[in-house]
Amino acid sequence: MAEATGSPRPACLITRPEPGAAATAARVEALGWHPVLAPALRLAPLPMAPAPEARAALVASAAAIPALAAACPPGLPVLAVGEGTARAARAAGFTAVSAAGGDAESLLAHATARLLPAAGPVLLAAGEGYGDELAEALLARGFAVIRRDAYAATEATGLPPPARDALVAGSVRSALFFSPRSAAAAVSLIRAAGLGAAATAIRALALSGRVALALDGLPWGGLDVASRPDQDTLLGLLGPAPPLAPHARPEG
Repeated sequence: MAEATGSPRPACLITRPEPGAAATAARVEALGWHPVLAPALRLAPLPMAPAPEARAALVASAAAIPALAAACPPGLPVLAVGEGTARAARAAGFTAVSAAGGDAESLLAHATARLLPAAGPVLLAAGEGYGDELAEALLARGFAVIRRDAYAATEATGLPPPARDALVAGSVRSALFFSPRSAAAAVSLIRAAGLGAAATAIRALALSGRVALALDGLPWGGLDVASRPDQDTLLGLLGPAPPLAPHARPEG
């Protein structure tokens, strides 16, 4: 599906890594676009020590769920950053899951509203090198925080061939960006491939203002930011695919 080339439909570049990229591609295809996977990051679960004293877990990414599920009982309350991460937690067997509004700020507000600091420590399961600001904010609100690295993220070393081919052909009309780090990495990959000129035909869609700032450096044909930091809003911004108009191929 997402790896085929030569599609007569306009292409949408999906820079989100797995887990989640394939599910996003299916939704993009349902809107009439040709989804092209170009994950800018590679995520790998890390072994995570149990935290039996934790009274709840805060999860800022679905990528943390495999390690969390391996280390924690299914009855542990899970506060997920958004609905997508909440669905992943339920699919992994957790039975008490609630969702925040899609970003770290809403997750902090969600935890503050639902949990009492005096009731015990909270487990923050995040990526290696992520989550420090959220941990500090929780501490400032009186929570005891058990910090665990649940996955590692590394930048991709190059564009997948189908993504490069689509950019060279000039068929990419939109691109989805989900995090500041993956957005910055995607910009670097496109520039390193010598395909920066392709951005002039692409409408970049960012999950948040911070993601949009990371897209500086390429001459995008348009740049729009989701009004809410969740995938449903981002895909609503993408909308149905338009007819594919002829476009000159960028120099590659």
